[in-house]
Amino acid sequence: MTHPTIRVVIADDQPLVRTGLRMILSAEPDLEIVGEAADGRAAIAACRDLAPDVVLMDVRMPEVDGIEATRVVTAAVDPPRVLVLTTFDLDEVVYDALRAGASGFLLKDAPEDRLTTAIRVVAEGGSLFAPSVTRRLIEEFAQRAPRRSPDLTGLTEREHDVLRLVSRGLSNAEIAAELFVSENTVKTHVARLLMKLGVRDRVQAVVLAYESGLVHPGG
Repeated sequence: MTHPTIRVVIADDQPLVRTGLRMILSAEPDLEIVGEAADGRAAIAACRDLAPDVVLMDVRMPEVDGIEATRVVTAAVDPPRVLVLTTFDLDEVVYDALRAGASGFLLKDAPEDRLTTAIRVVAEGGSLFAPSVTRRLIEEFAQRAPRRSPDLTGLTEREHDVLRLVSRGLSNAEIAAELFVSENTVKTHVARLLMKLGVRDRVQAVVLAYESGLVHPGG
């Protein structure tokens, strides 16, 4: 079965990092590097002009940083998924990037297969990082973030249950086992609650769940 090619833009201010990423991705038949950028401003332009599926975005770049670039890029019509690259796994900047619309993050020293897998996962709209890391990051910084008051009244009781379990880092299969339903049923619930919340993926839903007070850090 032939998989569609995933178009990737690499945004990092270090030429050696871009070269290393290019070498790794060029070896994958389903990944195509369509552009590179050395700062956030160039990353925004590349996304506008090249319409990539995924952007590998360094958070710390000159001129316009990765957070602001992520905010601009994800606000566009039919935006690419943003996979944030960072040196530290507990970095407040990473959480800011998630709030700006990134679909997740990856450590720069992650194994090659984890990088390529993460790109494919986010391209398909999935959640990308380890549940333990997701929850740790969000719990760490949701306590400091300003509270939002989204309207959750449109969610059914079951969708509330699913959102709480997603926020605990459970996969669709684990949620299905917890609720005694099929995995396809869980997928349907997740798709509906994402639509109702007006968010693009599970990561954004989890951020919203913590910031709205639906889920409490440590709970």
